Amino acid sequence: MKLSTEQIMRLALEMAGFRKLPADTLIHVKGRGIKKLLFGVDAGVPELLLAKRLGCDAVISHHPQGGSAVVNFYKVFRRHIDQLVEAGVPLREAEQAVQAKMASLEVEMHSKNYDHAVSVAKLLKMPYMSIHSPLDEIGRRRMNEQVKQASQRSSKAKVSDIVEALQRLPEFKRAETEINVRLGKTSNSAGKVVVSHGAGTNGGYEVAKTYFKHGVGTLIYIHISSADLERLRGNGIGNLIVTGHIASDSVGINPFISALEERGISVVTVGVVRP
Repeated sequence: MKLSTEQIMRLALEMAGFRKLPADTLIHVKGRGIKKLLFGVDAGVPELLLAKRLGCDAVISHHPQGGSAVVNFYKVFRRHIDQLVEAGVPLREAEQAVQAKMASLEVEMHSKNYDHAVSVAKLLKMPYMSIHSPLDEIGRRRMNEQVKQASQRSSKAKVSDIVEALQRLPEFKRAETEINVRLGKTSNSAGKVVVSHGAGTNGGYEVAKTYFKHGVGTLIYIHISSADLERLRGNGIGNLIVTGHIASDSVGINPFISALEERGISVVTVGVVRP
């Protein structure tokens, strides 16, 4: 089977349960008859050239590489609001929790060279896509399922039980990074657990603080800055598990790659932790 960029994108959206294209996900260069592709966590100009050399028909980057997927990246940060509200945070407080970092992201994205890699893809006549939030949502759901299983096994689950449940995912088993408890202790009661992922980037200090304020005992981020972590430690509440950026991204990427392979597409990966 040969696929078009539109068919590949539709598959990603369907697997994530998305009805429309999120702001950080885009077909940069359309293409058809795709039989072999290169998928990279960060697939820019070097990966485009590599894909050409390897005889690939298309390149997919997980992290946004250009166009509106970069410029409007900050908009997907609003997905934190939905996740906060789902966890019991009042809408007004959820909106306040994301406001500052979302504004900062908008300023940061405005300065990016949004056309560099895309221009190279066009010159190479290489179909090119960025698929971010849909695959992160797939990963969030897989991690949530592990958390759910741990919670069902014991109503008094400890933080260590949550870590052990996450470690059963093959991507975390094979990763160079370890799952770390950055705030709290492994012996602490896990309490209510939330996987905060699939909203562009981590929610930082304000989002985490708001979760803890409203009864979340254990929060799961895939990464966090040292500055935000120090501020959270100063508050002295909550448990924060950090699972590792690339391993966590791979948790959402691999089911999508498997779905492509089931359709007869050959996939070369760069930077993905494979099962």
